[in-house]
Amino acid sequence: MRVLLVEDEPNAARMLAKGLREHGYAVDVASDGEEALYQESINEYDLIVLDVMLPRKDGFEVCQTIRDAGSAIPILMLTARDAVDDRISGLDSGADDYLTKPFDFGELLARLRALLRRPDGLLPESITIADLVINVRARRVRRADEIIQLTSKEYTLLEYFARNADRVLSRGEIAEHVWDQTFDLFSNSIEVYIQRLRRKIDDGHSRKFIQTRRGEGYVFVANEES
Repeated sequence: MRVLLVEDEPNAARMLAKGLREHGYAVDVASDGEEALYQESINEYDLIVLDVMLPRKDGFEVCQTIRDAGSAIPILMLTARDAVDDRISGLDSGADDYLTKPFDFGELLARLRALLRRPDGLLPESITIADLVINVRARRVRRADEIIQLTSKEYTLLEYFARNADRVLSRGEIAEHVWDQTFDLFSNSIEVYIQRLRRKIDDGHSRKFIQTRRGEGYVFVANEES
């Protein structure tokens, strides 16, 4: 999952980005409203965490602009302003949820998961494909009743594959959702992580989920007839 974190306070942005990355999110950070709109226009995000008190354009303006452009991306607003009128303004501008500072980081994660479980969202409680079970909430993976130990990045890559099963994914698409804006497309990191994931998920099993489409990218095969 790739997240745009919009927060102008450097320490808060650094801590939030660190925490989200530790939980498998790829995080880009914008420090003002104009930068947030620019980042949102050139990148494909799964979710936006948006502070209200921002320089240049505040969070309400940013949210309204994104919605006016027709985007339905989930937006969680963060603010130190807890007045009812502010919460109403945030929701009326198009935010999906509103969290007042200070907040518990565990609650933030739970709210992000809830937003991504919306009917038009991306994150089910679990994903089961044949003998592979991905527990999204616990970030645990089993195949044939055996627990598979994955690193945070390996898990994020697997979940992205599984959510896009039977669709060929290019390197660019994978980088867009599993890595952040600092990723070097000319590196071999994607190939390295896919090789590691194959060893953990597919080795020892006759059915291979992760397959290469030469010249196109990779596909996670859920339907063996596809």
